[in-house]
Amino acid sequence: MTVIGVRGTRGVSGAQWRGDVSPWGAVDPSDGSSPLDWFVAADDRWHVPRDETALRQRRPRGAPVVETTLRVPGGDVTHTAYAVADDGGLTIIQVENRSSLPLAVAFGRGDVLTTRPPTAVPVHGIELPPGSIVLPVGHGTSVCVALTHDGRGAGSLPAGLPTAEQVVRGWVAQVDRAPRLVLPDGALTERLIATRADLLLAGPCDREGDPAGFLLGVGQLIALGEDAEPWVDDVASVVASLARAKRDQPLGWDDAAALSSAGSVLRRAGERHGVDDVDEIIRRHGPALARPAIAPAGVRLVPWVVDSLVAPAVGGADLLPVTIPRDWYGQGIEVFDAMVPMGRVSFAVRWHGARPALLWECSAPMRLRCPGLDPAWSTDDPRGDALLAEPVVAPAE
Repeated sequence: MTVIGVRGTRGVSGAQWRGDVSPWGAVDPSDGSSPLDWFVAADDRWHVPRDETALRQRRPRGAPVVETTLRVPGGDVTHTAYAVADDGGLTIIQVENRSSLPLAVAFGRGDVLTTRPPTAVPVHGIELPPGSIVLPVGHGTSVCVALTHDGRGAGSLPAGLPTAEQVVRGWVAQVDRAPRLVLPDGALTERLIATRADLLLAGPCDREGDPAGFLLGVGQLIALGEDAEPWVDDVASVVASLARAKRDQPLGWDDAAALSSAGSVLRRAGERHGVDDVDEIIRRHGPALARPAIAPAGVRLVPWVVDSLVAPAVGGADLLPVTIPRDWYGQGIEVFDAMVPMGRVSFAVRWHGARPALLWECSAPMRLRCPGLDPAWSTDDPRGDALLAEPVVAPAE
């Protein structure tokens, strides 16, 4: 399931409206109302996406916009689902006929807004849910319907609503920070965007079932602009619980990242004593277990990626503290406003042949190193650029 929705305006995380999109494109609203499913009458037969194998699904750039593509004779039919705050809140479904033949699409609920009246032609060859509507879709055209978030029912779809592409751009702009990253790996970037967008819509995970994941999630929400103050009590309680659970054990890499995240939340809320307590817990446990080599799923992906780009170090920060992937060599990397205890760090890597050029800027004086590219290099300059030594590239496995 993929979450789509509209963010609320509360002081803490939460969506004014949310829905889950199934692997075949049905939208299941969180308000408990019936799912909005879809069905396609092509040249050969009625196609039920839930039962089809020739189905593909993706999230453009990782945003909470879901494209589901169904193969029919003569080409594809693409179903795109996304939510907007316009007109009281709408979930928009656009079905585009990319095939060479006309077809019809049925929607499993009739209480939707439409651009034109549904067809009155009787339906044969399939038993649709009660109240379903059917709309014709010519070759190379599309049809839109929208489910209202306020429950007002059927009507006309207003003009001038945001397109799926506009919604994608808006979500990317919202989550592409804290810190903002420009990476050679497009798939990894999409996973980061998806993780942050899901957090903004659904909030952090259960604090009891996954305390480290909860702290990581809250930390990301604060970094993305949420108010830290409403989270202070929950964060302090979960930190104490995690410290008790790990009293006689080494910290996992994600436990250490979670405690660091908690410290950032408390620092943002002005809780100086709480920050000191978290720092003492981290100090008492000593070095954490090694970061895994494989990127984790969920909210743990964010610190896993960020820590591979910027890591706190004695007196400052290590840029690219671990060896970058082999296929990143020769490609640009940019990191903006990464937080370390001594301040914010931004840097970029460009290439002059086989040698990397490093450009950096810090918000406060600190020692910088770049062990993943040139272990011999370091600087105390708050800003500047340097041509690093040619890195030794490990042979491909």
